[in-house]
Amino acid sequence: MQANPAFSFTLTEDRKIYFASDFHLGTPTYEKSRLREKVIVRWLDSILHDAEAIFLLGDLFDFWFEYKYTVPKGFIRFLGKLAEIKDKGIPIILFTGNHDMWMFDYFSQELDVPILRKPVNIRINDQSLHIGHGDGLGDGDKTFKMLKKVFHAKLSKRLFAALHPRWGIGLAQLWSTHSRKRNSCLDDSFKGKEHEWIYQYCLEVEAQTHHDYYVFGHRHLSLDIPVNENSRYFNIGEWIGSQTYGVHDGKEFFLKTFER
Repeated sequence: MQANPAFSFTLTEDRKIYFASDFHLGTPTYEKSRLREKVIVRWLDSILHDAEAIFLLGDLFDFWFEYKYTVPKGFIRFLGKLAEIKDKGIPIILFTGNHDMWMFDYFSQELDVPILRKPVNIRINDQSLHIGHGDGLGDGDKTFKMLKKVFHAKLSKRLFAALHPRWGIGLAQLWSTHSRKRNSCLDDSFKGKEHEWIYQYCLEVEAQTHHDYYVFGHRHLSLDIPVNENSRYFNIGEWIGSQTYGVHDGKEFFLKTFER
């Protein structure tokens, strides 16, 4: 059984599709985030010559909330580079993650970049990919799933929007920092396939619909694990320390590391 793709690409030999995730711009300090932002911009510049499309799979920012007339300040080099790429006619598709789930219409209006909130199927030449951020998938992490429902509720968004940005963004950044410190040892270590919730999710989807590749972020690990003899799960890692990303060249998917 084949799934209907949300996006479909036919690549020539000199074109590629790129995937990146978990930039976490804004953390852990302004200075380190600024340096990482410059690295990301250099990476984007390095792929412009052969990029057919760019998929950004969530947690681009450590926190993001769009007030009616205000967005978090900073990240101007990154945002400007996205605008430049779009002006060149290269599609950018953006997923929300668990750190930047409160994206609304800013990117779609200002940059003409679609915002996706759930995994989707895409097709590259004759291969099927199932892609997304990766948070809340599988049977585990029930506490996070409950919090995600709370954060996505309309009442929660309205209450948070009622806070002055000085207080709202400040509180959110404190929560994000606390959450990362609490979960860093657990989240950044490989748990074995039986405990990797995204991998278990891939097994469940594959049992119903075949995909050649499953591509996610969220785990802050570079992973390449067989789902079965005809399918693989890739996690494309993060940019706080590793600078890893994914590439599909029309024939296969593989992981790469951007050298600073």
